[in-house]
Amino acid sequence: MFVHLIVIGWLYVVVMMAVAEATASNGTVLGAIITFLLYGLAPVALVVYLLGAPGRRRAVKERELAAQEAARRAAAEKSGLPSGLPDAGGEPSADTVAPVRKEP
Repeated sequence: MFVHLIVIGWLYVVVMMAVAEATASNGTVLGAIITFLLYGLAPVALVVYLLGAPGRRRAVKERELAAQEAARRAAAEKSGLPSGLPDAGGEPSADTVAPVRKEP
């Protein structure tokens, strides 16, 4: 949210610079357009792109995790087990050593 305010404020300043360039006695409209592009859109686009990198990285990780989860569920359905967890079929464990307990 804070970044949006900075972007809006900077673009306002740049628009005012472009208007001053266009209305100056020795200024041109082409100069105003170049001022707006080079001082306004290019830096703002770069800053927004760089500040958006963590969000894009997080979205990629979430998509990868969702794909892994879907693949795990598909493998579990294919194997016939109710879930992808081991020993979740309701069968007794295959431990060969009985648990140690205190004698009564």
